[in-house]
Amino acid sequence: MDAAGYHAWYGTPRGAWIGHTELRLLLDLLRPEAGASLLDLGCGTGWFSAGLAARGLAVIGLDPDLQALAFLRGHAPGIPLVAGDAENLPIADAAFDYAAAVASLCFVTRPEQAVAELWRVTRRGVVLGLLHRRSLLYLIRRGRGGYRGARWDRLRAVEGWTEGLAERPEIQARWAVFLPGGGPMSRLVELAVPQRLPVGGFLAVALRRHASPARGRDLLTAGDGQARPLKRR
Repeated sequence: MDAAGYHAWYGTPRGAWIGHTELRLLLDLLRPEAGASLLDLGCGTGWFSAGLAARGLAVIGLDPDLQALAFLRGHAPGIPLVAGDAENLPIADAAFDYAAAVASLCFVTRPEQAVAELWRVTRRGVVLGLLHRRSLLYLIRRGRGGYRGARWDRLRAVEGWTEGLAERPEIQARWAVFLPGGGPMSRLVELAVPQRLPVGGFLAVALRRHASPARGRDLLTAGDGQARPLKRR
C-alpha cells in the first residue's frame, strides 16, 4: 500500500467529507465516554485512530501492514501501535473498553473470526464500519482504486457473524454516504436522508454487551511491538 498516497486522500474535499461523515456516525453509535480505551483494528495510516483519539479516547492501533504503521508512527507518535492479525489478536481477553474496525474487515477472509476476536478483547462494545453492497457507491466504485479486492456486505451477513458468540450482542445499524460524490448535493442528501435508510455506501454496526462485565486487564504495548497484559502491582 502507498501509505502516504492513501492518507493524502483524506485531505481532499471528498475524502475529508467522507471521513468525517463516517467518524461521526461511528461515534454516535458507539457512544464511548471520554478516557475509555479503544482498539482500532486495521488502523492503516491512522486517520480514524487520530480522530478517535482527538475525541478523548485512549486509542491503540493494530494493523498487519508494517509500512502503514511506520507512517502512522511518524505522523501520530502519541498513538501506541501493535502489528497483528485480525483473526488472531495478540491481546488479552477484555483488555479494552471498546474496539473499532473501519473498512478493515472488508479485506478479512473470515470476518466472523475477526468479530469473535474483537468481542473477546472488549468489555463494552465494538463498532464496525463496512462497505454496503446495496448502495450507489457499490454500483459505481466496486473493484476500482482502493476498493479493489474489497468485500461488500449487508446487515444480514454481519448479524450472521455474531451467531457463534457465547454472549449475543445487542446490534444497532446505521447507514451514511448515500451519494458518494462529496459535492453540495451529496452533503444536502446526507442531511435529509434518515440514517436508518439501508441504502448508504457506508454501513456502521454497533455490537454492545447487554451488561458490562468486570473490568479486564489493561494492555501494555511493549517496545518489541507485542501486546501483553499489564500486571498490576
